[in-house]
Amino acid sequence: MDYPEQLRYSAEHEWVAADGNRARIGITDYAQDALGDVVYVQLPEVGATVAAMARCAEVESTKSVSDIYAPVGGTVAEVNQALDGAPEKLNQDPYGDGWIFVLEMSDPSELDSLMDAAAYRQLVEEQ
Repeated sequence: MDYPEQLRYSAEHEWVAADGNRARIGITDYAQDALGDVVYVQLPEVGATVAAMARCAEVESTKSVSDIYAPVGGTVAEVNQALDGAPEKLNQDPYGDGWIFVLEMSDPSELDSLMDAAAYRQLVEEQ
């Protein structure tokens, strides 16, 4: 499993890459592995306002359908349209081309409630 040090993580297995007030969000390597082959991604609507830990997207795999939660609150600024035609990017490159959406954070201090890589690694190892 891969746990990039520069990211923050939620207990629901989403990652956040913060850059100023913007947060790029996706699912972790652990999550994509647990899901199996991803066949469809329902992206959030650009312009939608989401609260921290609110359901905002969905991933369908050969094994199950899983909700994706916003680890922080804000307004959806961008979605990864490439996933419409190539949902397998979530499996192939979860921390790169497989990102799901970008939020303009309403409260960047919410990042403080997320785990760092070491804490997330421990969570995964305990599951």
